[in-house]
Amino acid sequence: MIVDLLPPPPQADWAYFLDFDGTLVDIADRPDAIVVSDGLPSLLADFCRAADGALALVTGRSLQDLDRHLDLPHLPAAGVHGLEIRGGTQPKATVKESRNSALAAIRARAEQLASEHVELRVEDKGQAIAVHFRAAPDLGPDVHRALASIVAASGNALALLQGKMVVEVKPSTANKGAAVEAFLSQPPFAGRIPCFIGDDVTDEDGFRACNARGGISIHVGPPDAKTAARYRLSSPAAVHDWLEQLLDREKGPLHEHA
Repeated sequence: MIVDLLPPPPQADWAYFLDFDGTLVDIADRPDAIVVSDGLPSLLADFCRAADGALALVTGRSLQDLDRHLDLPHLPAAGVHGLEIRGGTQPKATVKESRNSALAAIRARAEQLASEHVELRVEDKGQAIAVHFRAAPDLGPDVHRALASIVAASGNALALLQGKMVVEVKPSTANKGAAVEAFLSQPPFAGRIPCFIGDDVTDEDGFRACNARGGISIHVGPPDAKTAARYRLSSPAAVHDWLEQLLDREKGPLHEHA
């Protein structure tokens, strides 16, 4: 489905699930080179309070890496596509263990590729391996083929994701849709209309999970993107503005009585 519909205004009684790269921050040449706007951490903290805690970040990054950029260690979040979960009734992060010889083979092959092509960057998340080829787009098909052959030999143990200038391999049981379902099974998310915002193929499971519950799914990016999302916002800046609508409404009555 290709969509170009603006989403309805955010509501305080929804449950929110936000991707990070490409959704809240612009994508950079390297994952560690992103620029977090000065107001983003306070926007997320204020929005979480306005939604009575029903806001979670759902990202491919590890929670440790996410916290390094946002410094919001108490914000509910799912890292590494749901392999790490923090929030709801589990304020401390829990990690789903995945010890797999196939993942070790992926790690070795990724490091070999990076040694052969200095433009490639390997991001080792412990339980998932990503190879970024933004500095050498022509290498994308080679990276995909090299890792796909190992994934195929793993049976159903591993899954390969083709993102924006990145190929990532993770345990097949981990995806953002499953992370959304895990949050929705517990307070403060349970019983609310879910809203997922993301920009990449890794977010499609989150969109589908929300659509299946009659929720709101919002793709961030150009109008020609093919996605399961039902609405669109053009950029991370537009996402910030959309989130601000709820805070502006929350402030309104206070200002009227001031």
